[in-house]
Amino acid sequence: MTALRRFLPGGGWLSAYAFLYVVFLYLPVIFLPIFSINTAATPKFPLSGYTLKWYEDLPRTPALLDAAWNSLVVGVSASILATVFGILAARSITRYRYPGRRAINGLIMAPLVLPEVIVAISMLLVMLQLGLSLSLFTVVLGHVLVCIPYSMTVLTSGFEGFDRSLEEASADLGESAFGTFRRVTLPMVAPAIISSLLVCFTISLDEFIIAFFLTGTDATLPIYIWGQLRFASKLPGVLALGTLLLVASFLLMTVAEILRRRAARRTQNEGGLYA
Repeated sequence: MTALRRFLPGGGWLSAYAFLYVVFLYLPVIFLPIFSINTAATPKFPLSGYTLKWYEDLPRTPALLDAAWNSLVVGVSASILATVFGILAARSITRYRYPGRRAINGLIMAPLVLPEVIVAISMLLVMLQLGLSLSLFTVVLGHVLVCIPYSMTVLTSGFEGFDRSLEEASADLGESAFGTFRRVTLPMVAPAIISSLLVCFTISLDEFIIAFFLTGTDATLPIYIWGQLRFASKLPGVLALGTLLLVASFLLMTVAEILRRRAARRTQNEGGLYA
């Protein structure tokens, strides 16, 4: 009986496996901020000293500031567009029944399972066939394609938990369909919308492959980091920048998850079906 208990879910071996998995996944990430404060340019133990000069040098790098601005423009644009399309798609999937609904949902989610290199090359060919020059605009289009599935995942839970009787009551009071959507539906799913914006912005900020194939002369932060890795003397600055991106991504995803759970609790308390 004791031997059997060890192999049941919740046993000690499962906890040990989960611990080892987390260590394997995040231990390399922990080294990033540690080496970013090392005085030596070579990331190795023992550390030769502690310094913040690599962080202090970041604002004095014009190319880095330009790349950060480009990433901000691309991230904001892609997150807004992906969230707008995600709202429309999630609304359609959760509210209506029509032929091919499941197939359409699967096609929208396809970028999650397709190799990103294949998606990037395909988009590059499409852009060239349309006569578009590679620029931040093409990067935004590529990021929108990648971000829409994440946006739909977040927004679908918000729309599924929404009580349709509220919309029916609004319609009975004489409000139009668009007015009901704007005054009733959107405020109720606002936490999910904000969560979608944050998730999409984080994904766009960290995305490299799509940007690598679709960017022109204006580099985003991941492209800038990749270019700096060719020079050993630039490595400490890259580690410092990577640490800042890591912290920013962690904070954004944490806030997005908090808002997603708040949206789920809110719709549940309002009598929704989602739990």
